[in-house]
Amino acid sequence: MTRDTYAALQLKIQKEIARLQKQAQALQAKQRTPVIASIIRSMREYDITPEEITTAYNKKAARRSSSSSAVKRTVPPKYRHPQTGATWTGRGKAPRWITEAEAEGKSREQFLIKPSPAKKA
Repeated sequence: MTRDTYAALQLKIQKEIARLQKQAQALQAKQRTPVIASIIRSMREYDITPEEITTAYNKKAARRSSSSSAVKRTVPPKYRHPQTGATWTGRGKAPRWITEAEAEGKSREQFLIKPSPAKKA
């Protein structure tokens, strides 16, 4: 394939992409029109103002962005391996040292970290 035919083929493909993108935009605009009409009909039926829609939309967007930036808490360990000192929170898949101990017949409770006594003020 020569450079000229490659460039011509590439140009032809780019034109086809542009044509299909215009077609997709026209289809989307055609489908949006009845949806918008339905929304306007409902707004009139329930006496909803555009300002109320804007306020509700912005509240939902604010909730969505604030929930994604929520601070994750670290969970204190619940189990400790007596020899290695390895810990596990008790969440998620159990570590190998727990599963091996349970396979040997040991109880998970024997690895529980004892809570320190509360200090009296």
